[in-house]
Amino acid sequence: MSDKKGEKIGMINKLALFEEKEIRKTWYNDDWYFSIADIVEILSETANVREYVKKLRTRDKELNSNWGTICTPLKLPTKDGKSREILCSDTKGILRIIQSITSPRAEPFKQWLAQVGAERIDEINDPELAVKRARDTYELKGYSKSWIDNRLLGIRNRNKLTDEWQERGAKRNDYAVLTNQIYKYGFGFTAKQIRAQIGLMPKQNVRDHFSDIDLALTNLGEVTAREIHIKNDSQGIEELKEDTKDAGNIMKSARSQIENKLSSTRKISNK
Repeated sequence: MSDKKGEKIGMINKLALFEEKEIRKTWYNDDWYFSIADIVEILSETANVREYVKKLRTRDKELNSNWGTICTPLKLPTKDGKSREILCSDTKGILRIIQSITSPRAEPFKQWLAQVGAERIDEINDPELAVKRARDTYELKGYSKSWIDNRLLGIRNRNKLTDEWQERGAKRNDYAVLTNQIYKYGFGFTAKQIRAQIGLMPKQNVRDHFSDIDLALTNLGEVTAREIHIKNDSQGIEELKEDTKDAGNIMKSARSQIENKLSSTRKISNK
């Protein structure tokens, strides 16, 4: 199994030091945010970043209309050693800005974007390609066939559940709350607590570190939650929370029976 933490740190170092020029970055909202001015200065080779950005937004109407969403003012160190609010963006936002920069230095980024975009279109036209890509990735990381089957089944069930949540009035920000209900009552821990036990970085998927039984139990909890939603015709976050609590308790009961059968107390564990 690969060292995902090391992979991420390596990627960030490359982005933060481009041709020996530093790009300021800060950790915010569970992600790296980079100084927009630093990246624009390096890729455009301009002496007046403010003016370049102004012209950039004038040329690209779509970028200009989404500028407030892409940019987040965050405190970063300045040349005088003080800390001031600088416009920053996450990787997705930075890549969007790079698309509008006319510079040979931006071409490698644009080519990468084109490749990813083409792959995404292919997957939309043929969803089986996305499944195959996921299976191939997990196989390369050394997961067993039974684990991969469980994981892919869980992804499918998870998508059905989040679709159900959306139809019943839950917002995307509510998904973590509802998931925590299942984890808390099913495993006895929230996702954050499980992540801390395993020692994961914020962007690593906690389910990629579940055992076969943990995955099966999670699948049971989420499938049960969906069926309870349908039976109760639940609407809104509070009713959905009650359903997920019930599903978590059912999951807990199943876990207890498994533990008794195996005559040992299991905890959330690596694959």
